[in-house]
Formats: sequence, C-alpha cells, structure tokens
Amino acid sequence: MSATPLRKTAEARTTAPAANSAMPAMALYEQIKAFITHKIRDGSWVAGHRLPSESELVAQFGVARMTVNRALRDLVEQGRIVRVAGVGSFVAEDKPQSTLLQIANIASEIRARGHDYRCEFLVAERIAASPDVAAWLDLRPGESAFHTVCLHLENDVPVQLEDRYVNPRVVPDFLEQDFSTIPPSEYLVRNVPFDQIEHVVDAVLPTAEQAERLDMPPTDPCLLLTRRTWTRTVPVTMVRCLHPASRYRLGSRFRADGKPSIG
Repeated sequence: MSATPLRKTAEARTTAPAANSAMPAMALYEQIKAFITHKIRDGSWVAGHRLPSESELVAQFGVARMTVNRALRDLVEQGRIVRVAGVGSFVAEDKPQSTLLQIANIASEIRARGHDYRCEFLVAERIAASPDVAAWLDLRPGESAFHTVCLHLENDVPVQLEDRYVNPRVVPDFLEQDFSTIPPSEYLVRNVPFDQIEHVVDAVLPTAEQAERLDMPPTDPCLLLTRRTWTRTVPVTMVRCLHPASRYRLGSRFRADGKPSIG
C-alpha cells in the first residue's frame, strides 16, 4: 500500500526542476552587477568607496575572472564606478545635472553639492557681429556685439566652457561689470528681465582648443547646450555651454501642467 505515495513523491521530485527551468536565470555577470549596484543604491558604498578586487569578487561569486571583468566594464560604461589601472575600482560620484527648464546658476549648483566653485574669465571683448551673431541677436552684420568666454570648474575640474554673445542694445554696460565677482550669466539673470528662453542640446566633439581648455581628450563627446533669451521679443543673449559628457548631464523634472518642479 505504501508504493503509491512513494511513487507520487518521486514524481514530484523529478518534475519540480523542470517547472523551474522555464524561468530564465540571471547571468553570472549580471548577478555581480546587481550586487554592486545594490550596495551603491542603499548607501553601503558611497562615492569614492573602493570595491573588492577582481580576485576577491572571483572568490566570492565562484566565477571566472573574465565574468567579473565584464561586470565591472558594464558598470564603468553606466557611470556607476571608475577604474584606476593598478589601483582598483571605486564608486563614481554622481554626474552633476543641470536643468533645462530654467536658467541654471552653475555656481550655486556646484556649491549646493558642497563642492568648490571657480570661474576662469578668458575673454571679454567688443566685436563686429558676424552674419551668424547678427542673426542670433537681431543686429546688422558688422554692428557691435559683446563676447565673453568663461571656464567653470568644480573642485578644480573643468565642467563647462561658456561662450556668450550679448546684445549691446539691451545691456549697454555689460562689459563694464566686474565678472571676477559675479559670472556673466548671474549678472544677466539679476539685471535683465527675460520672458522667453530657448534651449537646444546637441552631442558634439570638441575642437582641439576646447578640449585643451576642458582638459579632456578631443575624441571624447560633449553635450552642447545652446541657450537664447529674449525680453519683449528683443534678443538679449546667445550662449553655448559645452560640457564633457563624462562629467555632466542635462535633465529636467516638471509637473503635469508644464511648470518646472523647483526645490
């Protein structure tokens, strides 16, 4: 009489693995990525924390070194970790993010993160407007325009190269300001009311000169934010802000009614 229940038990034991096999198992390298990502997200491993070595991860997960290496390469590409040859792997700092729905004050953004801000003022000049600049600012070609170039640094690392043109008809005393105490963008926001903003973002490669100023390889991509502002339909400024893509990102959060979500 006991043969029947024993046979049923044996059948259950042999059919259970078949049912489970229908569920795809997470690849080994994905398990390692998930483990590291969880440690970062829950705050166990903060920015700058040194990860276990490849050998330690191989021993911990019982996998081949190439599996660990693939997981770490993926995490580098995702910007979650950085690897230093001969030293190890470390949790990366979050890329600074600037809003697209308002005119951001980069100095305030950097200081709000508890980092040091510095601005190198490179160019301040009156120029004869080229056809392009004249079109941007609604001037006649050859008419005077103001031009400034600034380099913004976070903890002494360049994060933005700002190339700006300003309409003298709207801001005639622009070049008379002391931009060592207040950056051009902050001065304009404080002193010139604007009612329209246009933002366009492109992925570009820097010129050799731009790459040198941003202390980056000329083969690395950049994010180029081009901004124009108007007051009562009159153009005020056109500025191109170049960011190394590996150090900066642009994004927005807004409400369903279209108003920016601030604070």
